[in-house]
Amino acid sequence: MTTWTSDELRTIGAVEELELASSRPDGTLPHPVTIWVVRVGDDLYVRSWKGRTGSWFRASQVRHDGHIQASGVDRDVTFVTEANDDINDQIDAAYRTKYRRHGGRWVDPMVSAQARAATIKLVPRSTTS
Repeated sequence: MTTWTSDELRTIGAVEELELASSRPDGTLPHPVTIWVVRVGDDLYVRSWKGRTGSWFRASQVRHDGHIQASGVDRDVTFVTEANDDINDQIDAAYRTKYRRHGGRWVDPMVSAQARAATIKLVPRSTTS
C-alpha cells in the first residue's frame, strides 16, 4: 500500500484548499473542484458539505479514484469512504481547528451529520506501473 510522504502530508495538511477531480468511467479527469482538506495523523480527509448528494462526492463513488493537486503536490488517489465515528470525531475537530477563522457559518456545515456521511479518506496511488 502506498502512503503519503512526510512532505506531502505537511504540505497538503497546511493548505487552505486543494483541487480534486474524480476519474470518469473512461479514465479522463473533469475540471477539478476546489475543496477543504484536513489531516488527522498520517491521513488526509475531505468532505462534501452537501453530503452524499454533492456532485463531486457522487462522482467519487463511481470509480473510487481520481487526482488531487495542492501547493505543488500532484497525486493520483483512491477515495475511501470513512464511516468510523471515532475518526469522524477527530476529523470534526480538525475542521474546527483549521478553519475556525471562517466562523461557524462555513465550518458548521462541514461537521454536520450530512457532511460526516460524505467523508472520504484520500489514499495515494502508486506512481509506478
